[in-house]
Amino acid sequence: MSTAVQPHLGILTSGGDAQGMNAAVRAVVRTALSRGARVSAIYEGFQGMVDGGDGIREFTWADVSSILNKGGTVIGTFRSQDFREWEGRRRAARNLLQQGIDRLVVIGGDGSLSGLDQFRADWPGLLAELVEAGEISREVAEAHPALMFAGLVGSIDNDLVGTDSTIGADSALHRIIEAIDALASTAASHQRCFVVEVMGRHCGYLALMAAVAGGCDYVLIPEHPPEEGWEDTMCAALRQARANGRRDTMVVVAEGAQERSGEPITSARVRDVLEERLGEDARVTILGHVQRGGSPSAYDRWAPTWLGFEAALEVLVATPDSIGTVIGFHGNRVTRVPLIEAVARTREVPGLIRDGDYAKAMSYRGQAFTDMAQIFRELVDPTASSDDRSTGKRIAILHVGGLAPGMNSAARDAVRLGIRRGHTMLGVRDGFVGLRDHDIAELGWADVEDWLADGGAELGVRRTMPTVNDLYAISRTLEEQRVDALLMIGGWNGYQAVHLMHRERDHYPALRIPMVCVPASIDNNLPGSELSIGSDTALNVVTQAIDRLKVSGAAARRAFVVETMGRYCGFLALASGLSGGAERVYLHEEGISLDALQADVAWLRESFAAGRKLFLAVRNEEANPLYTTDFIARVFEEEGGGRYDVRQAVLGHVQQGAAPTPADRLLAARLVSAALHTLDEQFAAGSARSFYQGLSDGAIERFGIEHLNDDIDAAFHRPREQWWLALRPVLRAVAEPI
Repeated sequence: MSTAVQPHLGILTSGGDAQGMNAAVRAVVRTALSRGARVSAIYEGFQGMVDGGDGIREFTWADVSSILNKGGTVIGTFRSQDFREWEGRRRAARNLLQQGIDRLVVIGGDGSLSGLDQFRADWPGLLAELVEAGEISREVAEAHPALMFAGLVGSIDNDLVGTDSTIGADSALHRIIEAIDALASTAASHQRCFVVEVMGRHCGYLALMAAVAGGCDYVLIPEHPPEEGWEDTMCAALRQARANGRRDTMVVVAEGAQERSGEPITSARVRDVLEERLGEDARVTILGHVQRGGSPSAYDRWAPTWLGFEAALEVLVATPDSIGTVIGFHGNRVTRVPLIEAVARTREVPGLIRDGDYAKAMSYRGQAFTDMAQIFRELVDPTASSDDRSTGKRIAILHVGGLAPGMNSAARDAVRLGIRRGHTMLGVRDGFVGLRDHDIAELGWADVEDWLADGGAELGVRRTMPTVNDLYAISRTLEEQRVDALLMIGGWNGYQAVHLMHRERDHYPALRIPMVCVPASIDNNLPGSELSIGSDTALNVVTQAIDRLKVSGAAARRAFVVETMGRYCGFLALASGLSGGAERVYLHEEGISLDALQADVAWLRESFAAGRKLFLAVRNEEANPLYTTDFIARVFEEEGGGRYDVRQAVLGHVQQGAAPTPADRLLAARLVSAALHTLDEQFAAGSARSFYQGLSDGAIERFGIEHLNDDIDAAFHRPREQWWLALRPVLRAVAEPI
């Protein structure tokens, strides 16, 4: 009777480094080990396969400890010239087979994935040649007839067609926005122009998203070269921005920007145009490789962890007939794209640009990219058409619920997009309390100039919900201010309040106006949207706090119990557990039992006795009313018997107090733009329907407010369906097992 051979998987990183590669490596290694497979790291990319020897090293669980928060790739990367040749691939195949490896996970860009596909195609021929030369036996060749693989895209450019986000892009955008925010203050002090050059040879993702998230004035991207005379157009836009009250001028240039003739548009050239035509002092900042550096963002920890988990499972169940895939994201769902198709379509883009098919080149980047390009054009131009002005309405904006970073960004973008579309925008202070008390005023373009990067909420935010008795006063305000529509940017109480107003509209005619709810809550607990404005910022705050706590415990034998916000929704706890490298996460959705705590305590004692120095548990604030953070910490301490000490950290309102991340600024722009489109549709149809809307599977969707109670778990203030619960098996695979 034959015995099954233990699968042996190899993992490598290749091409340009990207923050988050280490998270993917860690996930692949631990997932493979948890499934009973062997796994080896291949150092220095494909070159490690070619060289063999110490270039291929078997990894244990501990080998990938403490790498989650590190930038770059701990197993190295290299653009191997040897691997491009048949002889190099022949040596690589021999070295892999000597280790019994015929399954690979490769993390890299389109060039690395192309090399992987070539290796797969050559595999049978390479084996035949190795057998003929006597370098491997026929039995070895027959045992490994095919190369099975999965590809993950590590590229800060976010340039792979067919996936929404690539490993490293979010972290690179963090670096860019940090620079732009810093430059904005010095530029405003001197009323100076800055030209910021970012990476993106054929892809304008970083440039476009940075321009929107950074509140910049002009952007040049490869996919849509400017028309002839762009210099005049750019300078006119910058003059208009100054006339509207801006003290600083910011132009973002992708490194691959060019004219329609193919002539490069360099940052130096843009600077010269600004100095010559505007007569202003202009400075160039080329961010360069700083965009690749630094600790990865929270997203570039939990998302690559999920991808690495899926990639390991993919190759472990693969058969010789399996088609190699690229694993990525569509929205917040894992998607698989045939490697050949993904690489081929990605490499089409430069040709489309060369041929002048800019619309198709833009479409290849996805709907969100094209939408954001249109949003940017509106955000920098306050001029509405005469038709828009003649049909313009009065739209009031208010915040309700808990404070969420990004509320200011959303309000700012709503005001500017609304004005651009011909409307009069009104700001309501202190939520429904302000609406009841007539605290409402018109907001102009310049009034929201400095709101984009600020945390907090300039309009104020209150959790107070209107009672039925308040609706008369609210109706009077709406009538007196001639409010035609309401845009509520907020959380759970705001949704409930709009639902109440919808129900009572037959009793109060002034409530018969369209209303739209836009999700803004760090709890990420709102129906109809996979992500809420503010949740990414809060997640990054928690992740950074965990990093600091781990450093504080590095010199001791210590267990940490960290409590996050989220009420009854465990998104922050689970996602920060993944991004912070927690061994345990306690959620209300799963509950906490005494039996589970006893098992954790027993494992903790054994683990520290065996040499563990650090342990991390993350608890959602409402995970259990009796098994509190303090209780769990005391149990761990008491039962530890002096083997380790325990510290608890209740992070509290610090999670609400940061400047919004790029992701939250971009989400705010997309959501309020879509909300205003919804209101315009209602105006055009003479309708007064109300909606809640959000991001679902990468697209903006809306739902009638009358269906709100169908989609929520009212007892626990969360949606009935929570996509992120799919991350639970990922955490179990990469956390230390009991």
